[in-house]
Amino acid sequence: MDYPQILHHGAIVGVTGSCHQLQMDAEHSLLIDCGLFQGAEASPDGAADAEQLAINFPLAGIKALVATHVHIDHVGRIPHLLAAGFKGPILCSEPSAKLLPIVLEDAFKLGFSRDQQQVERYLKLLEQRIIALPYATWFTLADNADLKAAIRLQRAGHILGSAYVEIELTYKTTGLSKRIVFSGDLGAPHSPLLPAPKAPERADILIIESTYGDRLHEDRRSRRQRLQQVIEQALADKGSVLIPAFSIGRTQELLYELEDILHEHPDFADRRRGTLEGSDEAIDWNSLPIILDSPLASRFTQVYRELAPFWDGEALARVREGRKPLSFANLLTVDSHQAHLAMVKRLAETAQPAIVIAAGGMCAGGRIVDYLKAMLHDSRHDVLFVGYQAQGTPGHAIQTYGPKGGYVLLDEVRYNVGAKISTIGGYSAHADQQGLVDFVTQMVEWPSKIRIVHGDNAAKRALAVRYQALYRQANQAVEITIPGVVGL
Repeated sequence: MDYPQILHHGAIVGVTGSCHQLQMDAEHSLLIDCGLFQGAEASPDGAADAEQLAINFPLAGIKALVATHVHIDHVGRIPHLLAAGFKGPILCSEPSAKLLPIVLEDAFKLGFSRDQQQVERYLKLLEQRIIALPYATWFTLADNADLKAAIRLQRAGHILGSAYVEIELTYKTTGLSKRIVFSGDLGAPHSPLLPAPKAPERADILIIESTYGDRLHEDRRSRRQRLQQVIEQALADKGSVLIPAFSIGRTQELLYELEDILHEHPDFADRRRGTLEGSDEAIDWNSLPIILDSPLASRFTQVYRELAPFWDGEALARVREGRKPLSFANLLTVDSHQAHLAMVKRLAETAQPAIVIAAGGMCAGGRIVDYLKAMLHDSRHDVLFVGYQAQGTPGHAIQTYGPKGGYVLLDEVRYNVGAKISTIGGYSAHADQQGLVDFVTQMVEWPSKIRIVHGDNAAKRALAVRYQALYRQANQAVEITIPGVVGL
C-alpha cells in the first residue's frame, strides 16, 4: 500500500462531525478532529443518536489527535474517543488548550454524567493529555528508521485558537517527502479580534473545507453599520433583538462590534434617556442593555479577555486606548437559571428594548429556545441570524419559513412566527469561495491533490469547478476529489 492514505470519518456528508485520519505508514496514523454531528446530519430531529456518537473506526496505530479548534462539530466526540480507549495526546494551539477543557466539560456533562467527582476526574485526565503547541513551530510526531513525521499549526482566523495543520512526512528508505495540509475551518478577512489566515508556502495534498464554497459573503467591512440598522429598526418597535449565537467565536465578535457602536455614539459618556424598566420616552443606545444570557459564553468571553495577546492589532489598539471591547458598561450577564427565566418573562411582558445574545447558535437547544417560545409570536421583536443554520435545525426553519408567516417546532410544540426575521451574512466565521480560492493560489507551490470536505454537495462541487478552472488557466495539473460524491 502506498502512503500516505487519508480516511474520512465525518464531514463528508454536510458540514458537521469533522474527523479525518492520516495514515502515515502501516504503524502510524494521526487523527485530525473528532467532532459531533449536528442538525439533519445527526438525525431527523437534529439530535445525535448513539450510532452517530460512537467511535466506529479502529484506534490501533493512532498516535495523536489534533484539534484544529474547539467548536463542538470538531471536538464534541472527544469524550467518546477517550471512552473508546484512545490513549494518545491531544495536540492543539495554546489558546485552544485553555478553551478545550471548558467545551469538553460541557460535552461530558451532556453525554456522560453530571456527577462532579466524575467530571473532575475526566477533566484531570483531559488536562494530562493536552499538549499546547505554539503557532508556526514544528513538533515531531515520529522519528524512526523509516519515517519522520512533524506537525506545525498556523493561524486559521476562524475563532480564537483555530489552526490549520501542516504535516511534513519524510520516508527515509525511499527519500520521498510529502507535505499534507488540513485546513480545518478557515476564517474570513476583516474578522473582529483575529488576524486573517495566511496561506502556507506549499502543499502536496490539501484537505480543505467548503462551507461557503459556492458563494461570496456580504461586505464584512460594512457589517457593523448593517447590524446597527437592523437593531435600530427593532428598537423603534419597542421590541427586543434576539440573536442566537454560538458560545465561542460569534458571541465575542458581536460584543466587540456592539461596543464599537456604543463607543462611536456621540453621547456615549453623558446622556441617559429612559430607564432599564422601559418608559414612553425613547431609549437610546447608551441606556440599551446588551444581555449575554449564556453561562458558557460568559466563561469563554472571560478566557478571550485573558488571551488578549492573541488578538489582532486593531483590537489591541483599542485596549491601549483604555477601551474594554468585551466588558463594557452596558453588558449584562445572566448566570442562574432562575435569573434567566425572570429575564425572559420581563422582556416578553414589557416594552423594554434589549439586545439578547444567547446560545445555541442554531436554536436546537440552550437558553435561546426559552426566548423564542415566549417572544417569537410577537411582531415587536426581531430574530437576527448572524451564522450558518444547518438543515434540520429550528434555526434553519425559522430563517426559511419565518418571513413567510410560517412556524417552527420547539421541543415538539408548534410556535407561529410573528417576529421579524433578519439575517446578516457578513458575520460568517468561515471563508467564502474567494477566501478558499486565495488559500490555494497564494501558495508558492500549489497542491497537486485537493480533497474537498465539510460542505453541502452544491458548495463542494462549485468550489471544485472553480479550482479546476484556475488550474487550467495556470496550466497546472490537479487531482480533485470530493469524498462521498460521485463525479463533479
